[in-house]
Amino acid sequence: MSQYTTGEIARLCGVTVRTVQYYDTQDIINPSELSEGGRRIYSEEDLRKMRLICTLRNLGLSLDTIRRINMEPNSRDVIETFLTEQVRVLKSEIREKQDQEERIKKLLAEIGSIEDFSLENIDDIASNMDNNKKMHKAHVTMVVVGVFMDILEISTLLYGIIKGVWIPFLIVLPIVAVLAAVLVRYYYKSVSYICPVCHKLFKPGLKEFFFARHTRKTRKLTCTECGSVSFCIETDSE
Repeated sequence: MSQYTTGEIARLCGVTVRTVQYYDTQDIINPSELSEGGRRIYSEEDLRKMRLICTLRNLGLSLDTIRRINMEPNSRDVIETFLTEQVRVLKSEIREKQDQEERIKKLLAEIGSIEDFSLENIDDIASNMDNNKKMHKAHVTMVVVGVFMDILEISTLLYGIIKGVWIPFLIVLPIVAVLAAVLVRYYYKSVSYICPVCHKLFKPGLKEFFFARHTRKTRKLTCTECGSVSFCIETDSE
């Protein structure tokens, strides 16, 4: 039967000599015998066990878990149980990493939409990202009502052009104007802004809000707290 020194079993298993020695001191795997000079001698069975240990380590199992597996008489069932649990842990970690990736992508998109960007803005943006469900509802409402208004205008306009009857269009026109005013008012009440200078939450006046330059996530406003004029980050009204 083949026998192996510490160096040989380390080379065959793709680990260092120190790793093999450490596994011995931790009672993970002990040599079958010691030579007269005190050198560790490993058997073919030891080599098989060492390869299994290395495989389990590569799959993410801890040394403590592997030690417990070695102590069990029915190691097959125990290994299956631990590996099943490891799959569950890995899936959870993957979901966390995917969530982290999405947050990073959103943060990058938010940063790209801000003209007056500084490092201090990051905290404001991150806080806003955790509080955007109401904003999403407001945006959806704006889109749905806006599409409805467009349909009313376009359909009555086409009807007037084709049939020569303009009464429906003239009736719809003031209705659309009222809806537009209500929609702007609704959106104004739904949002507040974070000043990138003093980082305070504030709500601008309706007139300034309506006429201010804006991007998808920011609006150039005068902060009511510190008086600075800058592109402020949009968030929902608390």
